Amino acid sequence: MRTKQHIAIIGATGSMGSAISKSLCRGNYRLLLCGQDTKKTEKLLAEIRRDYHNADVTIAPCIKEASWEAEIIILAVSCCTEKEIAERIRKVVNQKIIISLANPVHKDLKSMVTDVNSSATEALQQLLPYAKVIKAFCTTFAADFETPVIDGNRLDAFIAGNDTEALENVSELISCSGFNPVIVGDLSASQTLERMQFLLIQLDLKMIMAEKQAGKSYIINS
Repeated sequence: MRTKQHIAIIGATGSMGSAISKSLCRGNYRLLLCGQDTKKTEKLLAEIRRDYHNADVTIAPCIKEASWEAEIIILAVSCCTEKEIAERIRKVVNQKIIISLANPVHKDLKSMVTDVNSSATEALQQLLPYAKVIKAFCTTFAADFETPVIDGNRLDAFIAGNDTEALENVSELISCSGFNPVIVGDLSASQTLERMQFLLIQLDLKMIMAEKQAGKSYIINS
């Protein structure tokens, strides 16, 4: 059995961060929850301890210290925030796995921040040249964690990265979360994954508009 790994989840109280945190409580991990809002982080911790009695989880008040302690750092934050955090943790993440969820979409959800020949994750790798940056969960909605199996089949969760060992490690993590890990290529494939999610967002928005026109309420997944 693999030695228990430490995972820092930065942005743990967001919809994706919370869903990932809870899903990983079933695995052989020690989770370090990092959230800006202390009360929300404490509430998440209480929920995890209530539902997962054997979970090894604690609150980490300092992002840099948590990243230093962890072997894997999950950035469950926006694209802009990701860049800010990268500057703060750069000196303590050499040779560590950094999982990026971010999709570079403008706040109005109408266009992407990146150009056609780049991705947010490749930009993050440039900011953290000695870390092993992996793209994962970017085409997964938070609601999917509640039902990752449909008709007996696990939902696919796509992964991209340059380091073979890191890809295998993240694949195990995704399996623990209840999804079917699919490695799609090196980090350049994150361009496709980010555009896939942008398309899914656009389709969700169209559904919302259709429901509104029909006089129904609709809540977008996030």
